[in-house]
Amino acid sequence: MPKTILDDMKTHMDKTLGVLKTDFQKIRTGRASTSILDGIKVDYYGNASSIAQVATLAVPEPRTITISPWEAKIIPAIEKAILNANIGLTPSNDGRTIRLNLPPLTEERRKEIVKELKKKAEDDKVALRNIRRDAIDKLKKLEKDKSITEDELKKYEKDVQDLTKSFEVKVDEAVAHKEKEVMEV
Repeated sequence: MPKTILDDMKTHMDKTLGVLKTDFQKIRTGRASTSILDGIKVDYYGNASSIAQVATLAVPEPRTITISPWEAKIIPAIEKAILNANIGLTPSNDGRTIRLNLPPLTEERRKEIVKELKKKAEDDKVALRNIRRDAIDKLKKLEKDKSITEDELKKYEKDVQDLTKSFEVKVDEAVAHKEKEVMEV
């Protein structure tokens, strides 16, 4: 039973870390990346589709993303979706291809982004601690129900704490990596 609690805890923490990394991919750095378009949906024949499902995405230059729709008539819908997504990019098109030019980030904007990164990381750490608390509560309930001894409870609490610490380190590593990427000129 305690093994199941620890496995559930690890699964929840993995998901939390995965969400953080996905959020980090969407944050714009100095280089172009098609991942900033991942969450944007386009109305395509009445269905909300991601841009990657209706067009070919490419990064021909470090500060440019090109979107080549499979049908030219969807260009206005893609442009509208990008503008509505509020990602700070203005699309331009030549009738066949949409270009997104990423302006260089100012030092001030880079610092704002790093601040946002650290806030997201702190929110994630709070989520990890909540998962830890839930696991410890479940273990204490097992001990109260006499399913495990007090000594086993202490051992499992230490395991829970060690697992939590390891995930907090992974969060810190992810933040440090993304911060380095953002501050790179």
